[in-house]
Amino acid sequence: MMIIIAEFFVVILKVLWAFVTAGAKWVIRPKEKSVAGQVCVITGAGSGLGRLFAKEFARRRAILVLWDINSQSNEETAEMVRQIYHEVDAPTSKDGGVEEVPPFQPQVYTYVCDVGKRESVYSTAEKVRREVGEVDILINNAGVVSGHHLLECPDELIERTMVVNCHAHFWTTKAFLPKMLELNHGHIVTVASSLGLFSTAGVEDYCASKFGAIGFHESLSHELKASEKDGINMTLVCPYLVDTGMFKGCRIRKEIEPFLPPLKPEFCVKQAMRAILTDQPMICTPRIVYMVNFMKSILPFEAIVCMYRFLGADKCMYPFLAQRKEAMNNNEAKNGI
Repeated sequence: MMIIIAEFFVVILKVLWAFVTAGAKWVIRPKEKSVAGQVCVITGAGSGLGRLFAKEFARRRAILVLWDINSQSNEETAEMVRQIYHEVDAPTSKDGGVEEVPPFQPQVYTYVCDVGKRESVYSTAEKVRREVGEVDILINNAGVVSGHHLLECPDELIERTMVVNCHAHFWTTKAFLPKMLELNHGHIVTVASSLGLFSTAGVEDYCASKFGAIGFHESLSHELKASEKDGINMTLVCPYLVDTGMFKGCRIRKEIEPFLPPLKPEFCVKQAMRAILTDQPMICTPRIVYMVNFMKSILPFEAIVCMYRFLGADKCMYPFLAQRKEAMNNNEAKNGI
């Protein structure tokens, strides 16, 4: 009995120390680690946040492995990355002279991969290992949205959302984690959403997929801790609505919008990069998302409903869904369907 009591007090001290260290990081910015020369796989790299992640890692001289289902957009990202490599590798000096820089061979590889198909994931991962080498950093970023109310959404689109936004994380991780475990080195990043922490009406499949991705991420984090693989880091990225066009038309209450505008993609990725490079376990952007998630955990459901209605968050997706439906009807009329 005395042993349990002693261990309990040790746990209390460790919890308090965790609060202290977490608070200190808010005051003293941790030093960012170097990823130069490390192999970084980014899914959904052809556009949106994936493209911006590729640019940020290129600026830090990582070896980029870009996955996307769209070959053309993926190659466009690769070309942007090559330009950044050229700029980063150019010798510069404040006094106008030539500054010595470490030798660096810019490397970017592109692969067409449908992460919604596990066979495609596993075969592409094998090509990466054979042609590039073992992967140090995995950015699970690829995502889709169906844009339909539940009862209007075809089953195939629901399945597609779940597979790409959630199941693909299992397959990419199973492909690259074994070597990370062997070397006790690596970093896995899950790009989820605030809609994986708290939901809203009209996007049931999307919310479910992001809740699933977060559950997978947290469980894997605990598994790595339990196996004492302290060299493998995990970072969960949960941004508020990002202005990438994915949820074009989404609106909260107009009086509240100036205080909670859609996030600029560049800002979102810079915040995420800071978290990744300092081995931060989780990053929510903006910080109010932490508070909303906490309140959801302690408030009665009816209280949450009242807050949602006040903010206009209960039906914020309805304009987006209406636009998607109209666009689909127009497209069908144009094609004579």
